[in-house]
Amino acid sequence: MPSFDIVSKTDVQTLDNAINVAKREILNRFDFHGSKSTIDLDKKTMVIAILTEDDMRLESIVDAIRSRMIKQKLNPQCLDEGKEKTASGNMIKKDIVVKQGIDKETAKKINKDIKDSKLKVQSQIMDDQIRVTGKKIDDLQAIISMISRTNYELPLQFVNMK
Repeated sequence: MPSFDIVSKTDVQTLDNAINVAKREILNRFDFHGSKSTIDLDKKTMVIAILTEDDMRLESIVDAIRSRMIKQKLNPQCLDEGKEKTASGNMIKKDIVVKQGIDKETAKKINKDIKDSKLKVQSQIMDDQIRVTGKKIDDLQAIISMISRTNYELPLQFVNMK
């Protein structure tokens, strides 16, 4: 029986490349000359830590990261931006979490949309992914098309088509 999985994963190496290029781009800009700004990616916890002097520089850094992600073909919707925190002195710190996997609420919404499509497919939530099975590949392709058009505020990929 044909099936595929719906997942939301971000390639760590591509994200690391995008952040390194954004870091070099920021350090070479004139308005950051003499700045104590830092950008770090913790690959284990998937958190981007930004430390800089003021809000303007913080927004410039986040914009540079987003634009680099787009150029590297990564979806910036996977970034979960938190609040800014004041660090020691006049520094501002911001931690951006990179979302991996489909959360339960979004998975339930996707599952409901698949059931409402009235196509002869079954879908089941498996941890942080959704498996869709059906008798006809055309039905599965219709589900992929329908889910691609809907915005779930998560970058979704369709893998393991068998």
